[in-house]
Amino acid sequence: MLQGQLAPDFELPATSGRVVRLSALRGKPVVLYFYPKDNTPGCTTEGQDFRDLYDLFQALDCEVFGISRDSIKSHEGFKAKLGLPFELLSDEDEKVCEAYGVIKLKNMYGKKVRGIERSTFVIDREGRVAREWRAVKVPDHARDVLEFVRTLA
Repeated sequence: MLQGQLAPDFELPATSGRVVRLSALRGKPVVLYFYPKDNTPGCTTEGQDFRDLYDLFQALDCEVFGISRDSIKSHEGFKAKLGLPFELLSDEDEKVCEAYGVIKLKNMYGKKVRGIERSTFVIDREGRVAREWRAVKVPDHARDVLEFVRTLA
């Protein structure tokens, strides 16, 4: 569990040609949501939910980032298709996923495969993990995260 600890810092390539360094965002809350794969049903719904609430996160001076192991090319297509107003970060070497402990052995059609367990972390203004959700169920999750970010204001 990372809650209460300093969030592991990272620098990852992002959509829109950006590079995002977590420590550069100190002073504002940050939502990091880790998801298994672009263009899959649950990940599509989760992205749309964060998209639909994005203006409310922004009103709280909160940044939102989606992170998966997909390439930037895949992310760019996914972001465009869904009209996501926030950046997606590519963690192809899984270093950030490992630092946040979201890589798990999952059962897919009776086979064990390594993958991202859907997880979300809220980083506070001081760079600490204020709240974490693991094994996330998509319905209402983005709204729950927004409600928590409101408590940080």
